[in-house]
Amino acid sequence: MARVRRLPVDPIAEAKRQWLAHGWADAAPGMTLVTSIMRAQQLILARVEATLKPFGLTFARYEMLTLLSFTREGRMPMASATARLQVHPTSVTNTVDRLEASGLVRREQHPSDGRATLVAVTPEGRDIAARATAALNTEVFERPGLNRQDTDDLVALIARLRRDAGDFDDPRPQPEPL
Repeated sequence: MARVRRLPVDPIAEAKRQWLAHGWADAAPGMTLVTSIMRAQQLILARVEATLKPFGLTFARYEMLTLLSFTREGRMPMASATARLQVHPTSVTNTVDRLEASGLVRREQHPSDGRATLVAVTPEGRDIAARATAALNTEVFERPGLNRQDTDDLVALIARLRRDAGDFDDPRPQPEPL
């Protein structure tokens, strides 16, 4: 992956300076937070996508294969996948369409609900998910770009933001690292 030349100034810090200069002091910290998170997401996603490219996967397809691989039988209703991946049903349908065309998943009739469709990982899909996970672990997850304490602190802060936004309820007892 080609690196972009470093900028002589942090554009987010400059944007904050501009917000303050325009009299938006109350909004400046929030703008800085949102913009920083969005830029960090771009940087991390670029690393993830570069790692997954040799496997012919996007992160959405990888997530679906991995989710299915974690189930006991390698299958689940598409509605359950939608809920667990926290995406729109159309996104799951498009992801499954592409994975199915690649022979990595298949659709199956639900055994007891004629309206529901199951999505099942194929042996090839399970193999690619395992190999892609090994690559992501080595190339991204083991070295995310922050030390362990900063990683734990950031995960806890973002979890609090997500929880407060209604993303999930705290389970009892709370799992680490929340």
